[in-house]
Amino acid sequence: MPKTTSAACLLAALFASGCGRSNNLLLGRVEAQVGPHRVVVTDCYRFSVPPPGRTGDGGFRFAPCADADVRIEPSGLVVNGRSYGVVGPADDILVDHGRVSVHPQGTAH
Repeated sequence: MPKTTSAACLLAALFASGCGRSNNLLLGRVEAQVGPHRVVVTDCYRFSVPPPGRTGDGGFRFAPCADADVRIEPSGLVVNGRSYGVVGPADDILVDHGRVSVHPQGTAH
């Protein structure tokens, strides 16, 4: 096999290892179930993403990238230190290139 073909196969395998439902390296999209909420963050190019965790006040935190810190607190949704108000019990949250939107569970985004 020529060297260029081998390199192309290796590169494809490398990108495929960073792709999946929870992490798509090619599109820069990460997704996680954060408590009852599905959280999607775009513009996040990581091979591996740290899992969401619980906070001391009964909330949840998901910080997949250096510039995306999503906290779901009893008082509401906070993204990168900015409050976005109360979210429904299982609303989906989208952080798309810094813009935050909340959708009823199961709606496509």
